[in-house]
Amino acid sequence: MTKAVLDSSVLASAFLKGDGTPAVLLLHALAGRFSLCLSREILTETSRVLLRPKLIERYRYTPDDVTEYETALARAATITLNLPDLRGAVPLDPKDDMVVATAVEAEADYLVPGDRHILSLGAFGSIRTITPRAFLERIIPEAGN
Repeated sequence: MTKAVLDSSVLASAFLKGDGTPAVLLLHALAGRFSLCLSREILTETSRVLLRPKLIERYRYTPDDVTEYETALARAATITLNLPDLRGAVPLDPKDDMVVATAVEAEADYLVPGDRHILSLGAFGSIRTITPRAFLERIIPEAGN
């Protein structure tokens, strides 16, 4: 089965916009179309983003909703532990090194970021970086029609 890592911006977008491509990707992961691989670090970053007061005010959700979402993601995904030290994997944004490290440790086929710095890598070893839309079209070919 295809393994994919979604970064925190894709996961946050799925939470905020339930009808967008990231949310559809999560539904396909839950349906078993691909194996979602995450790490504690990605889950923590996703929650940190979603707990920003401006987002909470704009989208009208509670911190408890974020906690429930993080728990649901942890249950739906394979959680990768013991990330390798990949300093410099994303030269333009070192805080994203942990996302690449998650993909490496999970032996993922795809890394699906919403972040242009990760996307600009094109690949990291055998792991392809691909946009959420392109990944959806790859796993569900009729999604492109």
